[in-house]
Amino acid sequence: MTDQSISTEPSRPHDHEHCIDTALARARELCEERHVQLTPLREKVLAIVWRSHKPVGAYEVLDTLARTHKAARPPTVYRALDFLMAEGLIHKIESLNAYLGCGEAGHPHESQFLICRQCGTTEEIVDAGLDKALAAATKKAGFAVERKVVEIVGVCRRCRLG
Repeated sequence: MTDQSISTEPSRPHDHEHCIDTALARARELCEERHVQLTPLREKVLAIVWRSHKPVGAYEVLDTLARTHKAARPPTVYRALDFLMAEGLIHKIESLNAYLGCGEAGHPHESQFLICRQCGTTEEIVDAGLDKALAAATKKAGFAVERKVVEIVGVCRRCRLG
């Protein structure tokens, strides 16, 4: 995979419904290939996560879901989020304890995230060079990596120029 920006912030007008439709179609395809069940509830949770380019918290997902699924409870949402993460359909933004749709679902990749502290938009990037540099640095230090999270907080282009 080449270095690229994945779930980029919308720097120009775009059809966000198309983003959601594409993500849902890809999720259905991947789950069918993997013989795992993308239930209507899991699909609804995925659509909620994808509704913007900003990470969404589990309780925000629950509040939205409860409008149409009266029996929705926190364990229901957490199970759906865990499934979606396990299948590589969403990412957890650790510093925000929130979730973001994965624009490269189905393709193995190491992600880094750019988080705008002003508008909250989060951009997933994939930079193989950065990933290699981190691997080399941890190896040199004799450090056994168990989990790697790269989240960079700053101000996005739109907020800076806006």
